Amino acid sequence: MAKQPTEAQQRATLKRLEKFSRFTDSSIGVPFTRFKFGVEAIIGLVPVVGDFVGLVLSSYVLVEAQRAGASKTVKRRMLRNMVIDFLGGLLPVVGDAFDAIYKANTRNTGLLRNYLEQQLAVEPTPPPFPWKVLIGLSIFIAVMAGWIALIW
Repeated sequence: MAKQPTEAQQRATLKRLEKFSRFTDSSIGVPFTRFKFGVEAIIGLVPVVGDFVGLVLSSYVLVEAQRAGASKTVKRRMLRNMVIDFLGGLLPVVGDAFDAIYKANTRNTGLLRNYLEQQLAVEPTPPPFPWKVLIGLSIFIAVMAGWIALIW
């Protein structure tokens, strides 16, 4: 069974994915607007091949989600976003605009962030108090004290 990543590792993963998502989905601003698109939209301009490259790039977020211990439901949603982004990008003419607007990597990073924050918010139950050990040690100490008292 694989070891669960620590909180620090999960936070580092999220930081990497946020940088990656910003680069692929919103690193280039359109002047005089709030609209941003990323490198993936530019790569998607190359018919079919660009969309496959975008799909491969998007799989990085899914791989990191697997490493971070994301649930099957989260990974399924991520895969759905990747497929929607890929198929939308294949559409003639409007596919390139779709690539710039849909931002699957940002969506998937958000899904993973929400999942990990929920996991970190759930504190594990504390272990039960070791009553048996306490009682056993008490009896042992009492027997030893009685034995020492008999010897003296």
